[in-house]
Amino acid sequence: MTPAEEIVGFEDVHMAVQVELARRVMTVREVLQLDVDSVLKMNRSAGENLDLWIGGALIGFGEIVIAETTTGLRITDFNVKE
Repeated sequence: MTPAEEIVGFEDVHMAVQVELARRVMTVREVLQLDVDSVLKMNRSAGENLDLWIGGALIGFGEIVIAETTTGLRITDFNVKE
């Protein structure tokens, strides 16, 4: 039985997916000045590699993509051990 066949019964379970674009240290003053539509400039750009986390486990990698006005993640590799 393949790994995909083994987990077929869990295909509707919701899981938290995290992709960390960047981290930034800010002062309390800077945080208090944030508002809806505030823009935080980061040092990452389209095409850079990102880690893909699901349920607290690193499961793959991807790259930043921009499609029209949306920023997303293109998955480039899965880190699943069989």
